[in-house]
Amino acid sequence: MPLRLSNTLTGRTEEFRSIVPGQVSIYCCGVTVYDLCHLGHARSYIVWDVLRRYLIWQGYKVNFVQNFTDIDDKILMRAKEEGCSMHEVSERNIQAFHEDMDSLGILRPDSMPRATQSLDGIRSLISELEAKGAAYSVDGDVYFSVMKHAGYGKLSGRDLSEQQFNADGRVSDIEEGRKRHSFDFALWKSAKSGEPSFPSPWGAGRPGWHIECSAMVREELGNTIDIHLGGADLIFPHHENELAQSEAVNGKDLARFWLHNGMVNVGGYKMSKSLGNFTTIRSLLSSGISPMTLRLFILQAHYRKPLDFTNQALNAAKIGWKGLNRALCLGLDYASLLGWSDNKLSDQIDNNILHDLSNDKLKEFCRKFIISMDNDINSSGALAVIFEIARPLRTLANRLDRGDELVDIKSDPLPLLFSRWNLLVQVSGVLGLKAEQLQSLSSQHLEKIDELQIKAAISKRIQAKNARNFAKADLIRDELKASGIELIDKPGGNTEWIRINL
Repeated sequence: MPLRLSNTLTGRTEEFRSIVPGQVSIYCCGVTVYDLCHLGHARSYIVWDVLRRYLIWQGYKVNFVQNFTDIDDKILMRAKEEGCSMHEVSERNIQAFHEDMDSLGILRPDSMPRATQSLDGIRSLISELEAKGAAYSVDGDVYFSVMKHAGYGKLSGRDLSEQQFNADGRVSDIEEGRKRHSFDFALWKSAKSGEPSFPSPWGAGRPGWHIECSAMVREELGNTIDIHLGGADLIFPHHENELAQSEAVNGKDLARFWLHNGMVNVGGYKMSKSLGNFTTIRSLLSSGISPMTLRLFILQAHYRKPLDFTNQALNAAKIGWKGLNRALCLGLDYASLLGWSDNKLSDQIDNNILHDLSNDKLKEFCRKFIISMDNDINSSGALAVIFEIARPLRTLANRLDRGDELVDIKSDPLPLLFSRWNLLVQVSGVLGLKAEQLQSLSSQHLEKIDELQIKAAISKRIQAKNARNFAKADLIRDELKASGIELIDKPGGNTEWIRINL
């Protein structure tokens, strides 16, 4: 069965064929670098990392581009709060992003353009849109005219006439008077006093969010790409607007496939920084959750479905990873004892292992894994195959850990077990799951704090937020997390808490 992917643009699951045989061009919407990444970001970038790894495993040459939005209202607000420059906020959070993604085993993109480094391409694209009559300027601001693009709404399924009818209250009277249509959006924003700005034919200002991605896609990958990635929350307006302006200027499809991952929910609400109910990646890892446990937790659900963040689900992933990790460590801990030291390992991303397997049972495992992954990157189905492969290897590792004599162990012949373990390492690696040997794991054993201390800390955090000292509020949240306390911010300003296992 060929690889099939769920295409948001058509609403169908379709066979994937790349524009250039053997090559795949991918653009993934990156983060706005005003804060640390949370579990929602981890989910998005882990599942797209798996897509990329699988394409490579299938023999494709993949060009994976992911941007940084390093100029934005949120970055400017954070810089103002902290009394520093926009550049300082961006650089700090870009470095933190790399650290977080590296810790999760996510392959670094082939290119990571930044909006502030793509200004020539942005200005050029806006000028071309203006020349085509698809954009217009008003006192230093430039807007995209949605009525000039016949296909506007085709990605999100929105109808412009209905949007106009329901547009009351969406924009201020001042902005409404400047726009020709209430859903026209800014390509260039005129400079405001005290904010960074850049020169342009329309006066000093800065680009709008949507035009940044259009320009970076075109600069890095060309007019039409194979796959465009992002979270479901980006479908509208960001991806809809990006698609419209790119296709209006280029006269070609922006992407053949649009893939979107589902959101992470906490207590029925989407995890997000705006709601304040997010858990940062580093606070999770500092609490004792291993990076591979987090990957396993995320990959147990299909990427398009919502993912509920609960202690029970996280603990189940922790138990599951413990067993799988034991199987993966078998050939690392006992290679000499098992006589595997001189055997060649297939630990690179390369599916040639299927042709090297001499055992029909192992070939069937590999085929089942491929069938699951070809079915719209069904990682939960692939994990079921992985756990089946791992079962006898885990049992053997546990017995050797207890000191059982190898001659007393009734199992498959050691060469066949090596092939099984080698297959396990290979297919687990496609999901980015790598052995974590116990001696390399860091653990923290922090004292638990009592309820009065928790309430006092929450009160201090509320005071810090009211004083707009968000850095202090985040620090209090992280300190509680490291002590086994998870805060859950609810609508209305209320904060609940639960204990988590470290």
